Amino acid sequence: MISSMTGFARSEIDSPLGPLLWELRSVNHRYLEVQFKLPDGFRSLETEARQLITRSLRRGKLDASLTLRTAGREQAQTRLNLPRAGEIIAHAVAVGSQISDPAPIDPVDILRWPGVLEEQGATAETAHPPALAGLERAVAELAASRSREGARIHELLEARCAEILVRVAAVRARLPLVLQAIREKLAERVRSLATSIDPERLEQELVLIAQKLDVSEELDRLEGHVAEFRATMEKPGEPAGRRLDFLLQEFNREANTLASKSADAETTRHAVDLKVLIEQMREQVQNVE
Repeated sequence: MISSMTGFARSEIDSPLGPLLWELRSVNHRYLEVQFKLPDGFRSLETEARQLITRSLRRGKLDASLTLRTAGREQAQTRLNLPRAGEIIAHAVAVGSQISDPAPIDPVDILRWPGVLEEQGATAETAHPPALAGLERAVAELAASRSREGARIHELLEARCAEILVRVAAVRARLPLVLQAIREKLAERVRSLATSIDPERLEQELVLIAQKLDVSEELDRLEGHVAEFRATMEKPGEPAGRRLDFLLQEFNREANTLASKSADAETTRHAVDLKVLIEQMREQVQNVE
């Protein structure tokens, strides 16, 4: 069953740092393109998150945004590591003794050194596992959303496939009438001429005209394309959008040939209706994964 490339999903999960909110938005795209918006401390998750997404989605442009909600949570506490600060001061004094008139040591500069101020409590790394779990839940919801939209597109495409077959049947049923009308029109012209024409030669001309106007092959191919189109839509677990788009190019080719061979207004009308239906299907297929 086909899936759409358009969808939205969100998932919220608790973590040691606070609630984590994923929001996923996808639209149609030729390939799968994923763009992340991650807070500080979570950017190292991008590779693993991308792999998780590609296991479920094949096509579409996906924007994945992660928000860490810290409102109402206690901020992480910091502890001053005095032994580490003492080591740095001692080193600074030793270096200063080698310099004439050294600048005084700034305590703020000491605090900036790694290891002097230590953050206590949860770190971003402790929130990575729940972040990935929340993303997996959001991707599953997005896939379900795209599947529901795909079912709606499937109904629209199926209805147009049925309408195409109705038009094909109408043209096929009209073929004998069209040929008979051409025969009568040609015979009328012959009768209006002052000279006589060999009946056998006339029959040969009619056969040639009938061959040029015969659209049976085009109608057969249209029916075959519809059958293949339906079968492609029903294949489970396979991206179908590109194949469906290719088939619609073949649909359009046959409809154009049918219009060029048309010998009466009714057949031309059916050919135009076919092209309209095919264009409507093409617009829908552009959003199929």
